[in-house]
Amino acid sequence: MNKKHNNENESPKDDKFKVENNTEKEAKENLALEENEKDKIQILNIEIADLKDKLLRKAAEFENYKRRTENDQLNLLKYAAESFIIKLLPVVDDIERSIQHIEGSKDMDSIKNGMKLIFDKLVKVLDDQGIKKFESKGKPFDVNYHEAVMQRKDDSIPPHSVIDELESGYLYIDKVIRHAKVIVSEDNL
Repeated sequence: MNKKHNNENESPKDDKFKVENNTEKEAKENLALEENEKDKIQILNIEIADLKDKLLRKAAEFENYKRRTENDQLNLLKYAAESFIIKLLPVVDDIERSIQHIEGSKDMDSIKNGMKLIFDKLVKVLDDQGIKKFESKGKPFDVNYHEAVMQRKDDSIPPHSVIDELESGYLYIDKVIRHAKVIVSEDNL
């Protein structure tokens, strides 16, 4: 018996065959692993290309969204007064009709009453928009509301009070949009 071999039926040829089979088997396994890895790489490359495409599309969508939003904001600012103008147009129509009526009319009272109605209609439109006239006459002078165009001595009212209003002042909601031009009483020295 040959003591080199544990199994009596094995021969040195069998060992060589086993080694060759193992090498061949390992080679096939390695080849299968390489092909599997190549398939995975190819799948990953496809996924990367797909994600890049999605990213480019999202970036383009975002740019389009930004452009649309900017245009909407510009249009909002550009046409912000549209509703106010639409409300003023009937007043303009009334003034136009009054002008046409004035040419043929000799009744000044009806013209005066018509103009008063148009003025009241205009004041209501302004009031509905938050534009209000504020009173100044007889009140203390306030630089936040008044612009003094001159001073006059008047002993009947306290110093630095508004004697007369030359041009009305207006508020838009809670902000002065036009200061009243006033005459202010001087100090009694």
